[in-house]
Amino acid sequence: MATQEEILDYWQQHIEAAQERIAPYIRETPLEYAPYLSRLTGVEVWLKMENWQVSGSFKIRGVFNKLLSVPEATRKSALFVAVSTGNHASAFAYACNLLGLNGKIFLPTTVASAKLQYIQSFGIPYELYGRESLETELYAGEYARKHGAVLVHPYNDPDIVAGQGTIAPELLRAHSSLDAVFIPVGGGGLASGIATYLSAKAPEVARIGCQPKNSPEMHVSIRKGSIITESITKPTLSDGTAGGIEPGSITFELCRDYLHDIVLLSEKELRQALHWMLANHQQMIEGAAANSLAALFQQQDQWKGKQVALVLCGKRLSMDKLKKVVLPSWMSRWI
Repeated sequence: MATQEEILDYWQQHIEAAQERIAPYIRETPLEYAPYLSRLTGVEVWLKMENWQVSGSFKIRGVFNKLLSVPEATRKSALFVAVSTGNHASAFAYACNLLGLNGKIFLPTTVASAKLQYIQSFGIPYELYGRESLETELYAGEYARKHGAVLVHPYNDPDIVAGQGTIAPELLRAHSSLDAVFIPVGGGGLASGIATYLSAKAPEVARIGCQPKNSPEMHVSIRKGSIITESITKPTLSDGTAGGIEPGSITFELCRDYLHDIVLLSEKELRQALHWMLANHQQMIEGAAANSLAALFQQQDQWKGKQVALVLCGKRLSMDKLKKVVLPSWMSRWI
């Protein structure tokens, strides 16, 4: 059985190799100081602008790392299959077009309209199946096995986790004395990658997961000691983090062992965070990204005077959700 030191060494090396592999294809997004937010909370706040990433979210990091990890001779003749609530599929479509690869996408029927429209623009074949992400993931996995395709999973894959983890060395290069990083959590790929690298290279930095109360699968699974199989997801602004976790997912143990905490956010807190970011920082972020800001507002007293980074994981907010955030309910019916 591997020691913790061996586990962290593995992930550090895997993430640093991924960083080199994907560098020509992604942006090293800025870590931007937020002066007004800092004055408001009494916390020195820095924003990791993954909403500026190519394809619109951090997901492109894991996708490129997975695709480029397949030997080139195999890559050109293979069928790649992706499954997603939206952002992972958007990144997959972007990357397949750029690399000239054959792909197919599976999406839940509840995919956000803004994300579906972006995916459709690439002309990659797609299929809608199931209402929740876990149902779609299991179906896509079976399709990939039957057709001999390469599954590009949204989180349950070491290459995907390592790709998402490339955010962590960028954080440390941009700011060498962070006290905490707030990370949105869904299936746990992003949180696993960042948390393992920080645990290896900067263990003094607190790793705080952020998840909606209406879809708290990772939080509940960790508290229960195993991945829950029953569906507990309710409608949420944070559609990018919503849904269950695949049985046996590597991200469960990584989040359990290397996150210090998971903060749960109400829909009201997420809505207020989205509104605040638009009104005061003039940044479009999606519901999943709002988890980080909402968690900071909820916990600002314990981080007074500290240096904190918020990972803004993506930008695609559908028009119907945007109207709910910025308009009074009576007005949104007429627009």
